[in-house]
Amino acid sequence: MTSTVPASLTRTAEGAALQAVLLDMDGTLVDTEGFWWDAEVEVFAELGHRLDEAWRDVVVGGPMTRSAGYLMDVTGADVTLDELTVLLNDRFEKRIGRGVPLMPGAARLLAELARHEIPTALVSASHRRIIDRVLDSVGRHHFALTVAGDEVIRTKPHPEPYLTAASGFGADPECCAVIEDTATGVAAAEAAGCRVVAVPSVAPIAPASGRVVVRSLEEVDLDFLRRLVTGKR
Repeated sequence: MTSTVPASLTRTAEGAALQAVLLDMDGTLVDTEGFWWDAEVEVFAELGHRLDEAWRDVVVGGPMTRSAGYLMDVTGADVTLDELTVLLNDRFEKRIGRGVPLMPGAARLLAELARHEIPTALVSASHRRIIDRVLDSVGRHHFALTVAGDEVIRTKPHPEPYLTAASGFGADPECCAVIEDTATGVAAAEAAGCRVVAVPSVAPIAPASGRVVVRSLEEVDLDFLRRLVTGKR
């Protein structure tokens, strides 16, 4: 985890209904879920295997070890998990080397959160090396704290990543709004006790108590997140 939490942000959170906003990365903030699948397809093709499009919904949004392990099992590829993880990260990093596209509404939302000094974190199942490359493109100044998948003992769908982020801000998870695009990420956030905005990127996500589903980040602003946490929607 990396953190640059200014004292001013911590003070702003105290006594406020919305104490922090925690965002997923791939498919939520940046339009890269397709990049991951393309990288997986290319790497497995080089290993002599063709991936079935139906497997995409299984691996989307999951931690690297789970996604890679699943694809190894269904293809029978002759490669170790450690070797495959390096191959996939290398291929993905090469794909994002020229920058990554932001999801619609992401730039506006990040700017609004910064303008109102809302503590904001990036919480991803991707490894630190990948997060840092994406931050070079998106702008690391938007986030006072970042949590990578290889920096926690148990990554999504376990709640540890979101509990780690909330703790880093000294925030109550119930007063944190999480923005996610997959069922795996939503499960992690809800298990942590956070309120969730789901913006489905590949597979549909149903509305539920404490969770609202939107079509894009263009429907989300600071007032929306505040009302989500207080329940006044």
